Amino acid sequence: MDNLKVVILCGGLGTRLREETEYRPKPLVPIGNRPILWHIMRSYASFGFTDFILALGYRGEMIKDYFLNYDVLTSDFSLELGSKSVRRLSPQDAEARWRITFVDTGVDSMTGGRLRRLQGVLDGESRFLLTYGDGVTDLDIGAVVDFHRRSGCIAVVSGVHPQTRFGELTVKGDRVVRFAEKPPSSDTWINGGYFVMTPRIFDYIESDRTVLEREPLERLAAEGQLGVYKHDGYWQPMDTYRDMQLLNEQWKSGRAPWISQWERAA
Repeated sequence: MDNLKVVILCGGLGTRLREETEYRPKPLVPIGNRPILWHIMRSYASFGFTDFILALGYRGEMIKDYFLNYDVLTSDFSLELGSKSVRRLSPQDAEARWRITFVDTGVDSMTGGRLRRLQGVLDGESRFLLTYGDGVTDLDIGAVVDFHRRSGCIAVVSGVHPQTRFGELTVKGDRVVRFAEKPPSSDTWINGGYFVMTPRIFDYIESDRTVLEREPLERLAAEGQLGVYKHDGYWQPMDTYRDMQLLNEQWKSGRAPWISQWERAA
């Protein structure tokens, strides 16, 4: 499969996770000992997509610093203090093959505006992948790309079932006959945030203030140019502090659902 470019939107303020994002951008909020951005990139890399474009905004310099110092932060090494010469002691990670392009897309740009600012970087691409820097999944990304090729659409979005915040009761008379703690809604589909697009999307984005999820996607849908790849599996955003705790609990358990994707794709 071609090594398509992967755009990750990393510039938002993350106001619903203010406990963490007051000090760092949301894509750097950790799951275990790695930021959620690394988990997302690792998922794409497991399908062979290792050419990343990070659309930066709020505290984007911290994301640059993280990757510029990645070897030092994630490996054992020996430092000669006088010359500042560093010798790596740990084996080189697979991430050494990742190519990462950092683009400042503005602090106040909306999602469509951030993508618009990447048009020059994406020139000549037949298609590219796009996601947000705050959600993990066991989605088969390769299958989404294949679906996009077959669909003939300008864009394909992954459709997922939303998680409900509260337990669902099935009631008969004055008795609960079924109780399900926060079940996913089986009859509703929402934007799962993993897209495949062609550069024709830029014809639908007017300015930095354009919200991708509003007029551009609404117009594509009205024109029959927005396909959906239905994903019945795991999907979890990190929108709130509660979400962050859940993702870290799943990681610590050793059975984080999104890891199964890496293993299947290997």
